[in-house]
Amino acid sequence: MSAINEIDVNALNDTIDAVRANPKLGQVTFAIDGSWQGGCRLDAQTAALTQGGERDEKRSAQYTMSSDEPSALLGTDTAVSPGEYLLQALAGCYTVTIATLAAARGIELDSVRLELEGDVDLRGFLGIAPSIRPGLDQVRVHVHAEAPGATREQLEELIALVERRSPIRDTLANPISVVTTLA
Repeated sequence: MSAINEIDVNALNDTIDAVRANPKLGQVTFAIDGSWQGGCRLDAQTAALTQGGERDEKRSAQYTMSSDEPSALLGTDTAVSPGEYLLQALAGCYTVTIATLAAARGIELDSVRLELEGDVDLRGFLGIAPSIRPGLDQVRVHVHAEAPGATREQLEELIALVERRSPIRDTLANPISVVTTLA
């Protein structure tokens, strides 16, 4: 087994080959089930993962997550806020993408640290100013990467590639369809 950045490069290449040969394997659906706990609180758990049309029930209820809002935003500050989860999702995806793409390029990382910030104008959420979006206006990601065997140019190329290949960044940066139904 050849591993770089704790990524099994052989398994990565096998996955690339498998999805190339059978694109259906590249179709993945993540899911969670959540229940309101009163106020601004939600408890959720992972649901089945579906890949290539096959459900994998092993992830059902395997992980739990809670969310709340800070006191200043009408919550009771008992858990991470949805906005912070969004930043965490991007940071987690960037980490996966950086480590994987670096491994594929033979770049050994000593460390990666991410600082993220996101701005929201509450006037949109509160309905005070309908012309203002209720969502985040901008997200800033500062990547600190240590890779002694790589040049600054190689790291800049890596981060540019991460910006193009991160699924969560792509989801945030480009319009997607969000379908909401009352069950």
